[in-house]
Amino acid sequence: MEVFPLLLVLSVWWSRTWDSANADSIIHIGAIFDESAKKDDEVFRTAVGDLNQNEEILQTEKITFSVTFVDGNNPFQAVQEACELMNQGILALVSSIGCTSAGSLQSLADAMHIPHLFIQRSTAGTPRSGCGLTRSNRNDDYTLSVRPPVYLHDVILRVVTEYAWQKFIIFYDSEYDIRGIQEFLDKVSQQGMDVALQKVENNINKMITTLFDTMRIEELNRYRDTLRRAILVMNPATAKSFITEVVDTNLVAFDCHWIIINEEINDVDVQELVRRSIGRLTIIRQTFPVPQNISQRCFRGNHRISSTLCDPKDPFAQNMEISNLYIYDTVLLLANAFHKKLEDRKWHSMASLSCIRKNSKPWQGGRSMLETIKKGGVSGLTGELEFGENGGNPNVHFEILGTNYGEELGRGVRKLGCWNPVTGLNGSLTDKKLENNMRGVVLRVVTVLEEPFVMVSENVLGKPKKYQGFSIDVLDALSNYLGFNYEIYVAPDHKYGSPQEDGTWNGLVGELVFKRADIGISALTITPDRENVVDFTTRYMDYSVGVLLRRAEKTVDMFACLAPFDLSLWACIAGTVLLVGLLVYLLNWLNPPRLQMGSMTSTTLYNSMWFVYGSFVQQGGEVPYTTLATRMMMGAWWLFALIVISSYTANLAAFLTITRIESSIQSLQDLSKQTEIPYGTVLDSAVYEHVRMKGLNPFERDSMYSQMWRMINRSNGSENNVLESQAGIQKVKYGNYAFVWDAAVLEYVAINDPDCSFYTIGNTVADRGYGIALQHGSPYRDVFSQRILELQQNGDMEILKHKWWPKNGQCDLYSSVDTKQKGGALDIKSFAGVFCILAAGIVLSCFIAMLETWWNKRKGSRVPSKEDDKEIDLEHLHRRVNSLCTDDDSPHKQFSTSSIDLTPLDIDTLPTRQALEQISDFRNTHITTTTFIPEQIQTLSRTLSAKAASGFTFGNVPEHRTGPFRHRAPNGGFFRSPIKTMSSIPYQPTPTLGLNLGNDPDRGTSI
Repeated sequence: MEVFPLLLVLSVWWSRTWDSANADSIIHIGAIFDESAKKDDEVFRTAVGDLNQNEEILQTEKITFSVTFVDGNNPFQAVQEACELMNQGILALVSSIGCTSAGSLQSLADAMHIPHLFIQRSTAGTPRSGCGLTRSNRNDDYTLSVRPPVYLHDVILRVVTEYAWQKFIIFYDSEYDIRGIQEFLDKVSQQGMDVALQKVENNINKMITTLFDTMRIEELNRYRDTLRRAILVMNPATAKSFITEVVDTNLVAFDCHWIIINEEINDVDVQELVRRSIGRLTIIRQTFPVPQNISQRCFRGNHRISSTLCDPKDPFAQNMEISNLYIYDTVLLLANAFHKKLEDRKWHSMASLSCIRKNSKPWQGGRSMLETIKKGGVSGLTGELEFGENGGNPNVHFEILGTNYGEELGRGVRKLGCWNPVTGLNGSLTDKKLENNMRGVVLRVVTVLEEPFVMVSENVLGKPKKYQGFSIDVLDALSNYLGFNYEIYVAPDHKYGSPQEDGTWNGLVGELVFKRADIGISALTITPDRENVVDFTTRYMDYSVGVLLRRAEKTVDMFACLAPFDLSLWACIAGTVLLVGLLVYLLNWLNPPRLQMGSMTSTTLYNSMWFVYGSFVQQGGEVPYTTLATRMMMGAWWLFALIVISSYTANLAAFLTITRIESSIQSLQDLSKQTEIPYGTVLDSAVYEHVRMKGLNPFERDSMYSQMWRMINRSNGSENNVLESQAGIQKVKYGNYAFVWDAAVLEYVAINDPDCSFYTIGNTVADRGYGIALQHGSPYRDVFSQRILELQQNGDMEILKHKWWPKNGQCDLYSSVDTKQKGGALDIKSFAGVFCILAAGIVLSCFIAMLETWWNKRKGSRVPSKEDDKEIDLEHLHRRVNSLCTDDDSPHKQFSTSSIDLTPLDIDTLPTRQALEQISDFRNTHITTTTFIPEQIQTLSRTLSAKAASGFTFGNVPEHRTGPFRHRAPNGGFFRSPIKTMSSIPYQPTPTLGLNLGNDPDRGTSI
């Protein structure tokens, strides 16, 4: 370590002594260096000393040189110093300055025909930008670019394309000329990439502090998201400081990926950058070939390089800049050109030129020397140094180094590939977040208890709690596949998290923001506000808003038998029965039907009504209707009755076996339109914010949310909202309340309620989803998302869902009344109304019977009870008449027991026509049957007895009337048996009464 300074001093002293002692040397080189590049001067002198010691190249000739330092940004000073060197007589000019002075030296060299070997130098190790030196096709271009062109934009574009970046930011230091990557910016813009630019100030700490002071937390989180993909175009020292600041201030996380590109990065810089960074780091730098044989590292052909420059373990070699290497190779290239000129014996004397005089001529040997230099080539510290037709060095190689993602600092770096202008990228760059193997990683998980996502399964004193639930099953599936372990705890405030007034977050999200937990999992929905501060995996379950309501208690419907028809329909049917009965009576009254002999039915209004009702209930009737109009009417009525009875029967079965949903709330729209049942949600939850944003949005088309927000926000949200979901569920169960919450949670509660007292309603469209929350920039996000997609694709996620939300649960989720899942026997409640109707009919009939009994007794008390007032017994009359016929040969000796035929009797004592109209039943028939009152029967009995005693001889009567006389029926009624035999009896009317009854059609001829 102490030998190198001594050798360097001796080499410099020897070079200057040689310069002064051999002023007449034929090889003299001029050099112009930037005043800040002292190491360029040291390497230049070392190179001259090494060559002067090599007798195989220059033989007995030695190289002399003159060195001057200039301000790299002062072109006038550079030209003036160059003219001084030309006055001294030089064979070539070597310069290591910036682009500002290089253009002036190019013009001077072209004018004076002095070969100019330009080595572009960047300030303080900042990446180079293209100088833009003007190249002409003529032969008067005497400037040769030793360093290759700037290929940084080509390398960056290739690497970014390989990584498939679409959004990133480029940081550059204050010394870098951003025009150097203008071509790169144009190309990425054409490809649709989103690129941001930011200049890094010299005071990085102040810059970061200003960001925190001026940005709100949302803006700062968006800035953090931008920093996940970044390209650093700056010198190594600035890059180290910048990475340290952003890591210490938590602006970047473990999933960030940064690319640092700079030709001047050495091995020491690489190790330091990797040590300070987190996430993934890719380093692009220029590299040079190194001989595999260690003993040959310091030899290039027949030339031996100083060990201080070729030994990679030497501190001086480790800290050398690329411009230093090219300066050494430039001197070596000139020495080989001089050697070739000496061998060809085409040497020209050195130029001793004056730039001031106008008539100064250029150097005559300049063209020959330039061609010799361009045609030559050398293998040096930078590899092959040669020039193309355009005067540039085409040989350049870039090395791409990188690290994997990880949380620990100082990870190992490996070579990912290389790039050169000829073959392009050689290697594979894959931006894989994490490998599937996470063995040994222990994650700290924060959660919030929410059935059925996270629940406590075991709580033993002195042991960690064990948890179960759907989200725990998903976490276990990820853990089994990736191999990590986890420690779980509940958020201190038992909340999911919401922004506070000071910009911070509480709850589960706050634990992630403050980096007290790595993962947050529960019934956590993905919202834009939460995504601003934490990262989410892809959704592992869809989310929708639901409402939990208490199931209506099933009431006993005693008149379920009337349920198939509406009240209005029953009224219409009753009115139709009355109307049809009236129409039947009217039709028979207008066109009386012809009844058969002996028919005892009548067509009164009462009988018509009774017949229509009987046919409607399918019990038949007794009134014969023979007219066509009546039959048409009854045919239509029977068809109507058939349809009505069939429809009633079919609907009655459905009503007695299926319970209909009678609740008026069957959707969120129904809930928002009513005010009888108050509803709310958990205060400051995601559902609360969702309804608030929708309700306050003036552009929201659906008024449902505005109505819901007015109910939820009563008394600033304190009236109808709760602090925890369990409180809302209990409020629904024991009160008049509806709870608006996650549909999945409410469905689980409704399915597993022991009393099946809940039902749910909600939206079927899922607008969001449940996801796993991670720290902003976590490296686990993509690998977790990928595994979740695999679980969904192979059906494992559905299996986990059915475990907690079975399809065939013990309770019905969507029925608002208590219904049975399976059919059963009908109970007495379903038929209570039928029994009530029967009981009402029995009670009413009993009441009418008592009323009739009372009325008959009351009426009978008015008329004296006599034996003669009884009804005439036609059977007895028949026996009496039959006993009078003693002649065996007489045709009237015997009479049928079922009938008797009489000749017209003396009915002079019968009442008048006006008195008989009210008791005539068949006045429109061919035979008139009258119902006799007691007085009539008594009078007729005396008349018949008198006539019979006299032998039924009533005098000479010119004509006789005959008519049927029917006896009393065995059941006690009158006129039931048909007339079988008829017999004529002479009848002599009493003329004294003066009654003209013979022409009365209503009077019968006999009884």
